[in-house]
Amino acid sequence: MKLNNELIEKSVPLLVVLTFLVISVGGLVEIVPLFFQHSTTQPVSGVKPYDPVRLAGRDIYVREGCYVCHSQMIRPFRAETERYGHYSVAGEFVYDRPFQWGSRRIGPDLARVGGRYSDSWQKAHLLNPRSVVPESNMPAFSWLDRPVKADGIETRMEVLRTLGSPYTDEEIAGAGAALTGKTELDVLVAYLQGLGTAIPGSEPPLAGGAGDGRQ
Repeated sequence: MKLNNELIEKSVPLLVVLTFLVISVGGLVEIVPLFFQHSTTQPVSGVKPYDPVRLAGRDIYVREGCYVCHSQMIRPFRAETERYGHYSVAGEFVYDRPFQWGSRRIGPDLARVGGRYSDSWQKAHLLNPRSVVPESNMPAFSWLDRPVKADGIETRMEVLRTLGSPYTDEEIAGAGAALTGKTELDVLVAYLQGLGTAIPGSEPPLAGGAGDGRQ
């Protein structure tokens, strides 16, 4: 018996099953090939696993919910590339777990913010955003000026190595020492300063746009 629209629409269980099948097949067709494409599974030239300082900074970035307001994904459109720089490519994010792509932007995209401002500017911006961007609606993160906790950084790197990050034994052994004397502010700024710097010529052709403010 052939299925017709009326039969499907009147049977909720059948509609649910068929919808699930359609979504599953469509998802497999779209997603599975990505696992076999070199451009999505291999790092672009210059991309390396996060060193202990930037790794700790990234953890603080996630802990503080920076991803709620800032995406790290520049779309391949002129309006995006003129403001932020080269569009994002998958090979830049192979060591990100989880990656920080997204579509929500209360603040600007940060995919290419690395090196656009000095360390002192970034620290001032985090501690008191309106001291450098008067119209900013970003909250202050004044508590970040405190020692960063180095406990567990070696274990974290060991776990990441099992997932594919090519850390050496020496790098893991020296991770705790690398964080000695660092504050949470220091490591977070180090993380931000490395964002989007792997692709040469990725700077936006137009000035401005990476400061804080609504889209």
